[in-house]
Amino acid sequence: MDKDTFLNYLPYSKPFLFVDAILHIDENGVEGVFTFDEQLDFYQGHFINNPITPGVILIETMAQIGLVSLGIYLTFNEKPMNFAFTSSEIEFLKPVFPNEKVTVVSEKVYFRFGKLKCKVRMMNSANEVVCTGTLAGMIIN
Repeated sequence: MDKDTFLNYLPYSKPFLFVDAILHIDENGVEGVFTFDEQLDFYQGHFINNPITPGVILIETMAQIGLVSLGIYLTFNEKPMNFAFTSSEIEFLKPVFPNEKVTVVSEKVYFRFGKLKCKVRMMNSANEVVCTGTLAGMIIN
């Protein structure tokens, strides 16, 4: 599957699509990027005069790139499947500010019985880890 057309298979659209590009994907993991545009609505009220990206949005970004994208890739030979997010354990280390570009790297821990578990990390443009942990999801019909 072509990385450029891969985004068409994600079950999201703006303003809830947090994937700009998939840089690499194979059966063991995925790497993708997203830039948090300062015009996104959640910045208007998340820490007045000092906006940062909410942790739940960082988790969603990691899930869209590191879990759902990989899950679709792993099941694509049959037909593209949708994945539902089931659990997370994430440690937040640094804030992500408006207009910041992040890179998400995900490594498959396992994929069996319709359940996918991944180790994920998000880095800022200085290549500093801003959050890291594990995400899991499962195939939904």
